[in-house]
Amino acid sequence: MSDSSEFSPSTDSSRSGGSPFPKSPRQSGSTPLHLLDQCLASLPEGDTRIPLLYQLRHRLVEQTTASQQQEADMKKIQGVLEKLTAPANRIGTLLGQPDKGVARIMVGGAEYYANVDPRLEGEDLKVGHQILVNEAYVVIRSLGYDRSGPIVKVREILGDGRLRIDQEAGRQGILIQRADDLASADLKVGDEVRLDPTHRIAIERLENPQDRSHLLAELPTVRWEHIGGQQEAIGAIRRSIEYPLLHEELFTRYQFQQPKGFLLYGPPGCGKTLIGQATAASLGQLFAQEREVITPQVESQDQDSLSRLPPIEGGVFLHVKGPEVLNMWVGESERIIRDLFLQARQQRQAGKLPFIFIDEAESILGTRRAVRSYNVSNTLVPMFCAELDGIESLSQVVVILASNRPDMIDPAVLRPGRIDRKIKVGRPGRNDVGEILRVYLTADLPYDTKNAASSGEDHGNPLPRIIDGLLENLFQRSQENRVLAIRLRNGRREILYRRDLLSGAVLAGIVRRAKERAIERAIQAGDQDPSGLSLDDLLIATNDEFKESEIFPPDDSAEEWLKLLDYHPDQVVGVSSLQPGKDGAEHRTSQIV
Repeated sequence: MSDSSEFSPSTDSSRSGGSPFPKSPRQSGSTPLHLLDQCLASLPEGDTRIPLLYQLRHRLVEQTTASQQQEADMKKIQGVLEKLTAPANRIGTLLGQPDKGVARIMVGGAEYYANVDPRLEGEDLKVGHQILVNEAYVVIRSLGYDRSGPIVKVREILGDGRLRIDQEAGRQGILIQRADDLASADLKVGDEVRLDPTHRIAIERLENPQDRSHLLAELPTVRWEHIGGQQEAIGAIRRSIEYPLLHEELFTRYQFQQPKGFLLYGPPGCGKTLIGQATAASLGQLFAQEREVITPQVESQDQDSLSRLPPIEGGVFLHVKGPEVLNMWVGESERIIRDLFLQARQQRQAGKLPFIFIDEAESILGTRRAVRSYNVSNTLVPMFCAELDGIESLSQVVVILASNRPDMIDPAVLRPGRIDRKIKVGRPGRNDVGEILRVYLTADLPYDTKNAASSGEDHGNPLPRIIDGLLENLFQRSQENRVLAIRLRNGRREILYRRDLLSGAVLAGIVRRAKERAIERAIQAGDQDPSGLSLDDLLIATNDEFKESEIFPPDDSAEEWLKLLDYHPDQVVGVSSLQPGKDGAEHRTSQIV
């Protein structure tokens, strides 16, 4: 009984913790390879079964390795199958996050309140982002902003930051919200923005090439002393601009109202643009240096608005070429004018005195006409006048117009109260030409000193002789200096000489041609001592300059063309060139039969 009790279930159960069966290798934590190693360790050395057991162990290791590789391959295949058979994730748009872990989304044209995967951080999700949602419409990933979308223009900006955009003709505008990246953007009416695919969120501001700023990077550095001649025009504009600032108390006693705008007119190439740049540089520097002392006086009703403006710390120059404003789309030219004045006001709010210089003003501010078709001048002129009337005084914006044809500008623009000063920049006289030549012919240029001894002058200073010789040649009423013959209807014939067509641009061209001749002569001379710039170079350059200017208009445009030359005859029949031809005869270029 004792032997049977030793192998009874109760006894075995007590030894094994209540289980009638022995533990398996997996349950005991032993692997077949581990058990085999235990068998090998229990056999005595020299046992004939040991080689067979080692062979068995080697085969077992190979099978285990192959089984593990097959298991890994099956897992990969299973992962691929899961991806191939899994449903596609939907793409939506994030409209907002009303609470942590909750998102307001739009998927397929319908809105949902969806949960957000906790693994997504808050900064990864922004209003307007494209998002991925799973079958349960849980936001699982952010895809960023969409790369495409419709482009619209901002029509109105509401107080809460929402935007009203234009729709197609005949349809009402719609309100949209801003993306997070546009929440603090300084948008303005007329800006172009790109919408997300739902057409409900503005996600990007686009730079329109026509909306580029006309603001120059720096204020012009041209000074009054850099302009040769034109003392009368310079004096007139300085008296109009600088005197009210330098003699504030005196002008206040006389209740003098400062001008808003200036018109510089005259023939081409006589320095209108230079005078405008010098005005901006001079007045901007004056405000910057004397801003604590100089405070432009204004009317009492404007004092409150100007008192809110910051002190002037310098000036900025907005240069606009008239044809740049013109646009084929209706309303675009007017918008550019609005943006131009808006840029000027923004610069004034930043503490800068803005100067708006509009070159070729007659191209956009021409006289309005009663025509049935659309004419851009009929809408541009009222817009410009409305913006100009909004400028209270000189201390806010200075407007300078430049034109070769002031007679073509609408009278509403030139009336007092808008463009208060009309300053003519005429052709230079003899003294003015001398000053202009001294600007271009500086003392540091190499001059010809070989001929100075024959004239009894100082070898080191031939410049006065060269300038005097060129002036004498230019202002002679000689046969060689005749340029144009003007024929009138009454049979009278008038002659224009070279001095009647001189300008700063013509003189600059003459000096440039003379320098080219001197440089070419120096190159050909090589190592020899070349002669510098001489009077002969300037005289030959003068002949070449006027010879290449023989381009004349048709007869029906001759009178209008002569106005560009600051010559205003009536009843012009034709224009003839008096430059000698090959046979020495007068060359007639235009004539009315």
